[in-house]
Amino acid sequence: MSTVNAPNSKIDQTVKIFDTFYLFEAIVPAMEYEVIYSYFQSVMGTTQAAANFTVTVFRIAQESQTPVMAIFEQIKGLDQPQLSLTLAYYLNGLQSLSTLLGIDAVATPNYYAARNVVV
Repeated sequence: MSTVNAPNSKIDQTVKIFDTFYLFEAIVPAMEYEVIYSYFQSVMGTTQAAANFTVTVFRIAQESQTPVMAIFEQIKGLDQPQLSLTLAYYLNGLQSLSTLLGIDAVATPNYYAARNVVV
């Protein structure tokens, strides 16, 4: 008897999620990459954070089919809290509707629905 959704117990589910997340590939103009990366280097504390935010902007641009420089113009000059909220807004539009990034209020699940969830 086979099932469609049989989980592989040998693969950690978080690793599977991050592996598919970081398999993102895009060919971008070097000049645009350098402009955005250097901006994030001036705003962020570490080069790793700057690289992650740069990739995030290019991913948002590719998924939303918006020119990357148009997105960059919207986020240029924002301080870190505003920058985080703006990128969370864009990322929430790209990911699953069951999760939201950057939301401060904790969603309380319906008791009757939550008790049926098997962990």
